[in-house]
Amino acid sequence: MNRTLLIARREYAAYAKTVGFWLSLLALPLFAVLGGGVSLLAGSSETTRVIAVVEDGPQAVGLAAAVRSALAEDGARRARNEREAVEAVSRTTGGLGGPAAQDTASSVSGERVRIVETPAAIGTAAPGTAQQTAARDYLAADRPKADQIDAVVFLTREGGEPGARIWTSRATDDRIETVVTAALKSANRKSVLESAGIDAGIVDRTEAFDPDVTAFSPKSVTGGEISFRDRAPVFIGLGAGFLLWSLIITGASILLNSVMEEKSNKILEVLLSSASATEILAGKVFGVALLTLTVMAAWGGMGAAALIFFAPERAVDVGQILLSGGMLAYFAVFMAGGYLMYAVLFAAIGAFCETPRDAQTLMGPIMMILVVPLLVMQLALRTPDAPVVQIMSWVPLFTPFLMIARLPSEPPLIEIIGAMAGMFAFALLMVWIAGRAFRAGALSDVKLNWKSFARAIRGGGK
Repeated sequence: MNRTLLIARREYAAYAKTVGFWLSLLALPLFAVLGGGVSLLAGSSETTRVIAVVEDGPQAVGLAAAVRSALAEDGARRARNEREAVEAVSRTTGGLGGPAAQDTASSVSGERVRIVETPAAIGTAAPGTAQQTAARDYLAADRPKADQIDAVVFLTREGGEPGARIWTSRATDDRIETVVTAALKSANRKSVLESAGIDAGIVDRTEAFDPDVTAFSPKSVTGGEISFRDRAPVFIGLGAGFLLWSLIITGASILLNSVMEEKSNKILEVLLSSASATEILAGKVFGVALLTLTVMAAWGGMGAAALIFFAPERAVDVGQILLSGGMLAYFAVFMAGGYLMYAVLFAAIGAFCETPRDAQTLMGPIMMILVVPLLVMQLALRTPDAPVVQIMSWVPLFTPFLMIARLPSEPPLIEIIGAMAGMFAFALLMVWIAGRAFRAGALSDVKLNWKSFARAIRGGGK
């Protein structure tokens, strides 16, 4: 037991005392912040698309006004959403984040498409080839910037139905196409209703109607209106699943690299002279487990501090969700079972390898399997009781991630206990298999392949 603890302490200190470990620990929250900032920056830095609108023929009269009206309605809707978002942030943070939220929302919800006066060369050109030539000229990259436009929209009406031909300077940008399509749909709807004898004012009021919808549920916290407190558990469960996946795979990968490095440097042989293979495996698994807990504590602490500082009211709700439903306890249990399964497996693989290339034989299929729960967890966000989610949550390799994601939907207790029992039973089987493989790999110079790995499991390296 003392030798196991000594190995665990050595394994923990070997990483915890390095600068790289702490830098990598800060990498996830840092990149999360940078990712959000880059998204906002990208949204705020998008330029306004400048377009010219041409009504192609007398039958298209009125369509330009419909496009302008659609743009105005879109701008008003985004301005309303901006105000609501800023008000929500101000209520949540007690006014602390109001100014920043105002600046961010204003930059992101800026004008997207702006209609300018149609250049005379385009407006007076004869329909057909002459119009296309004039449009191409104004879309050319070598034209003076002050005269450039991003698109020319020729509005048409054939068979009584509106349409458009769009010449754009950016073949990959469909924003203008989306705006024009929505505007023409609205114009056609109004035309059809008016032709049926419905007053134009009634049509306009119908188009501008924005319903106030409130959702209620007997399962809500208050027994009535659904609030953040009711919707948050689903997202917390999904986040817990992704966090669990990241922590387990990070810890198991550290263990794989550690064993592989010590095997190549002959350090593993030195350790085997003073401790058994079982003690070495147990010590390494325990040491990296402590390292993983350190990472989890650091990430959890930073997340909690940020939530308390920026959204204290939401922090209270999140705390109640984590504590009242027993999610923290379940998280700890699934963390233990999941880590044990993957840690011993990766350690056994590392015992056969001296270079990363040696490990690719088995790691490729394993990593493909590990992608499956990430995909299914996204399905669990929308339909946690879908048959495929329920069935796959019983697969021991996927149980830790999928069951924690399903917890907010309150699955039957028998399912939770049954899946948990299957996970730990499989984890014990993995410990037995990996123990034999680790002992065989540590004591031999056999290169890793499926045949040698299976032989090690059957005979324990004898």
